[in-house]
Amino acid sequence: MPPSGPGSIARFGRRLVAICIDWALCQLIAVFVFRAELGQGGAGSFAPLAVFAVENLLLLPTLGATVGQRLLGIVIMTVDRRRISVVQATLRTLLLCLAVPALIWDRDSRGLHDKAAATVLVRR
Repeated sequence: MPPSGPGSIARFGRRLVAICIDWALCQLIAVFVFRAELGQGGAGSFAPLAVFAVENLLLLPTLGATVGQRLLGIVIMTVDRRRISVVQATLRTLLLCLAVPALIWDRDSRGLHDKAAATVLVRR
């Protein structure tokens, strides 16, 4: 991968802002569509996470990016620069929803969820 510019690995700041956008949208959908109450415990507190998982499962293999990633100019692909499969999107999403794998990175700033799924977020 090139060290900078299009095709380079998306850096932490860009990825962080993208996931914050995605999470905010998922919170809004959970509140307004599914009537989830923010700050409440119980099963309803998982509604935003479920919306987040569905967003990732639908958009990553089809469009190559979530809403937040698209707004920030990053896309997901396999390490050999192909579109990711549904299986890769599912594995990556499940690990991302657990949070811990996404918080452990390698020297290329790829989280364990990306390493396990053989995916990488790159700049468009």
